[in-house]
Amino acid sequence: MGRFASTASLYEHLRPPYPREFFRAVTHKVGLTKESSLIDLGTGPGLLALGFGPYVGRVVGVDPEPAMLDAARLAASGAGRHLTLIEGKAETLPFDIGTFDIVTIGRALHWMDRDATLARLEELVACDGTILICASFSVTDGRNPWLDGYNEIRRRWSPAKLWEEAGKGTRTHRDLRAFFHGSAFAPTELVTVETSYTVSMQDLAQRTLTYSSSSPEALGGDNVEAMLRDVESHLASFSRDGLIAETIVSTAQIVKR
Repeated sequence: MGRFASTASLYEHLRPPYPREFFRAVTHKVGLTKESSLIDLGTGPGLLALGFGPYVGRVVGVDPEPAMLDAARLAASGAGRHLTLIEGKAETLPFDIGTFDIVTIGRALHWMDRDATLARLEELVACDGTILICASFSVTDGRNPWLDGYNEIRRRWSPAKLWEEAGKGTRTHRDLRAFFHGSAFAPTELVTVETSYTVSMQDLAQRTLTYSSSSPEALGGDNVEAMLRDVESHLASFSRDGLIAETIVSTAQIVKR
């Protein structure tokens, strides 16, 4: 069982969403058309693959976790969209899969072997193709006043090693120039879309279970319910009628040859 197997059923609905405005803005910026082909590496439940799906032609999602692929398959069926799903990693894809106009990578880059992934991207990305490194997260500038305490509770309940790995993932997303240094690719423009909405206190608490460092598998036993009680107690003072305001920023770093 993979690290994210116990998070698959929650991930799609509880992580900070990629809003429709994000997909429209990125599509306009990079010039996606129905002739474009897209492959989403580390697709998880297919958030990026399905979000960009209406704007492109061929869409392929790749993930090493069968439970995540099941969630993506279910989401695609519910959306009435065709999505080719492959169990595996970027470096294990068959070489006859061809090239793609767009390669998307969401919250997965830090799990990938750098050298092997860069070598595979050389083959996957079409000559004039684009890599999009995408993320969607709660803003940290004080407009989500509940966030610091929320993350502190997550840190307190998470095994130290897994929390350190989570920090590594954040640093990888922030330092893309270092990741692509020495390769044929380099980051260029950044597309940013900010949105605000309300989320239920229960859903926000449950979101903690979608992170590898605080997943049910990582916590084990009775710790899941205990952490959720801890989180909900913290969030209670920020809620109004059980709802909490959240401002999120969704980003797509454009990477080109």
